[in-house]
Amino acid sequence: MLSHLDRHQNPTMVDVGAKAHTERKAVASGQISMGAQAYRAVVEQKIAKGPVLQTAIIAAIMGAKQTSSLIPLCHPLSLSSVQVEVQELEELCAFKLRVSVTHTGQTGVEMEALTGVSVGLLTIYDMAKAVDKSMVISGICLEFKSGGKSGDYKRP
Repeated sequence: MLSHLDRHQNPTMVDVGAKAHTERKAVASGQISMGAQAYRAVVEQKIAKGPVLQTAIIAAIMGAKQTSSLIPLCHPLSLSSVQVEVQELEELCAFKLRVSVTHTGQTGVEMEALTGVSVGLLTIYDMAKAVDKSMVISGICLEFKSGGKSGDYKRP
């Protein structure tokens, strides 16, 4: 039986009430590639909508915090920390976002980290699309998670 279906095959939120409170951490990442002109405009802060990377960091934090409003059946969590790193990949005309989320509770924060990355990357696209509509978002993945019954995971 799938954990998000009840005995009548109807969607349900997983009952985590009996689970132990443990420290949970998840790290996710993803990348956005663009043309050289758009890349330079972002780095040089010449995008008309404002400072793209700083705005993407705020958006990633907000996305992580709002995950339960966006993804059906996710538990609302009181997050301890959301950290966002932006790596400039000049040779690829790309930016890599890495989002780390921590929480002490009864369920993991993988979805919060993944949602944070997605929203951050979409924000970069939105802010730079006037310069380059051909940008590509790719490689969104869970890099690491710790805590909980399933233990630790590290992407090979």
